[in-house]
Amino acid sequence: MSDKSNGDLKGQQQRWLEERYQKAVEKRGERSDTDFRTSSTPVAPLYTPADIEGDDYNADVGFPGEYPYTRGVQPSMYRGRLWSIRQYAGYGTPAETNERFKFLLKEGQSGLSVAFDLPTQLGYDSG
Repeated sequence: MSDKSNGDLKGQQQRWLEERYQKAVEKRGERSDTDFRTSSTPVAPLYTPADIEGDDYNADVGFPGEYPYTRGVQPSMYRGRLWSIRQYAGYGTPAETNERFKFLLKEGQSGLSVAFDLPTQLGYDSG
């Protein structure tokens, strides 16, 4: 990242947080679920290239469709394929689950997200 292309990006980010973001939050408030995440890592209101200075772009972010898949598994991202909205399903007997999956696919579901038993989901051998 060069100063020529981004100027004082960290300073501009701080200015935005103080002058724009804080004023908007003071005026309109902030949803209580904006900090929702599955990890314990706090989520900032804005990320810029300044947040990853010193990172190795190829190793840490990479390109779409290539390891480490940070930018998605599809090389064309969602320009060639729409977001896959899936219903998390799996309940009852295997026969009932199979029947439900067949119904969802017949109705146009583009993919299935299978709900395994909890030990399997957590990586334990449930067999």
